[in-house]
Amino acid sequence: MQLPHNQITERLHNRRFTVAGNTHGLSGTGTVFHYQVEGNAITSTYQGGRILTGHQVGRVTGPETIELLFHCITNEGEILSGWSRGKVGVDGAGRTTLAFVWGWLSGAEGGGESSYVELVE
Repeated sequence: MQLPHNQITERLHNRRFTVAGNTHGLSGTGTVFHYQVEGNAITSTYQGGRILTGHQVGRVTGPETIELLFHCITNEGEILSGWSRGKVGVDGAGRTTLAFVWGWLSGAEGGGESSYVELVE
């Protein structure tokens, strides 16, 4: 489903997401992402699971696309950073979904694909 540019803000701002699939990444069960959007600028904090604390900064790049840089500290004290390019969508239940292609910049090698779904309370 294609979203108008301004709907990315509505779909991300002040919403929380959990991991739906991330076989090669660090985030997983228990990791929660909390997004904020101001204009085309995106920020988030994340923690839980293997992540002690993490941050993202990025921007809206198209009607349904975003790009982010991220960094985190793991529970073991590792510092890692990377990049991601993602697509914002909506599932059949009306929850916002995120699908990313990503890679490590520092602290690890490789990359992968990951998906996230909005936490609805």
